[in-house]
Formats: sequence, C-alpha cells, structure tokens
Amino acid sequence: MKMKRMMFATAAVVAAAAAFLVPELVGYHRFGSALDNQARASQANGGPWPQFAETCFACHGPQGQSRNAEYPALAGQPAAYLEAQLRAFASGQRDNPTMGPLARSLTDEQIRSLAAYYARQAPADSTDAMESAALEARGKAVVQARSCQACHGEALTGKELAPRLAGQGEHYLAHQLAAYKSGKRHDATGVMDGIAATLSNEDIPAVARYLARM
Repeated sequence: MKMKRMMFATAAVVAAAAAFLVPELVGYHRFGSALDNQARASQANGGPWPQFAETCFACHGPQGQSRNAEYPALAGQPAAYLEAQLRAFASGQRDNPTMGPLARSLTDEQIRSLAAYYARQAPADSTDAMESAALEARGKAVVQARSCQACHGEALTGKELAPRLAGQGEHYLAHQLAAYKSGKRHDATGVMDGIAATLSNEDIPAVARYLARM
C-alpha cells in the first residue's frame, strides 16, 4: 500500500513537472527555430558570414535604418550612389576619418555587395523631425525652386548617382548642405556646389526639416 502511494506520488510529480516543463521546452524550441530562420534569412539577404553590413549598424542602424539623425540612412539608397560614395571615401575624395579607413579595407566585390544590400532594403520614416508648418513650407518652396526633383527623382527617393533625400535624418541633411555651401564637401558634377551656394543660413534648416518630414 505504501509502495503504491509512493508510486502514485511519483507519477503525480512527474506529471506536474511535465505540465510545467513541456510548454517551456516547446517555447525554447520555437525560439531556437525562429533564431535559425532569422539567421538563414539574414545570410540569404546579406551574403555569407562575415556580413559586412552587420559592422555598419552601430552608426547606420540595422539594415541601414538609421535612428540617429547625425548619420545617414542607407536603406533604399540607389546602389550606384552607395558604391560611388564608398569609392570616394576610399580614395579620399570624400574626407571622413571614420569612413575613409573602413572603405579602404573593402574589396571591390565587398563594395558592390554592400551597395546592393542596402539598396534593396525598404527605407523607414525619419523619427527625429518635429512638425513645423512654417519651416516645412519654406523648405518645400526652396526645394521646388531649385528643381531638386530633376536629379533626386520626382518623390526625392533618389536615382542613379543622386541619393534619396526623402525621410533622411534632419541633422545629417543640414550638415551636408552646409558642407557643400562652405566647400568642405564637393560634388563631382558641380551641381550641388552651385545649388548649396545659393542657400541662405535660414534656407538650410528649412530644407532639412522639409526633406526629413517627407
């Protein structure tokens, strides 16, 4: 009788443990499977490990979705533009103490791979720009007056060697326009140098706010 009670108690403990552990084990299995699936999807999207795109996320965000308005979003930029900028950083034509050494460490194949990777990522909305009707109206007027759509596309989402401006970080946009205006940054075609030279100190933040809010 005592043995039966012990066996019954043991069975009850095992059943209780199973009721507690089985869902946990199933949960762990599902979590592990999800991670494996994500790893496979990431490898298919970015190429074999090491994926150089993963080294860029500290500044440019995962998949090029920058959440720091000081750094440009790379997602959805034209591949030709991204490739040209990496080569400009590597050659020193575009001066940057961080990007220069990084770009010089890349092979031609890696540059093409990175450009293609970020070009196929869907861009996200900018989250840093606050609404300001007056500032945005001024920025829109300046953009239209300078015919920015001619190079950057009708929706300013970029084309060929011209970058996507719509939804880009406000501070980054303002800094780049100021750099063109001051001569610190140059456009190989000379177009951006000339346009930036016509912008007033009040125009630049207005244009940056308008583009960031698009």
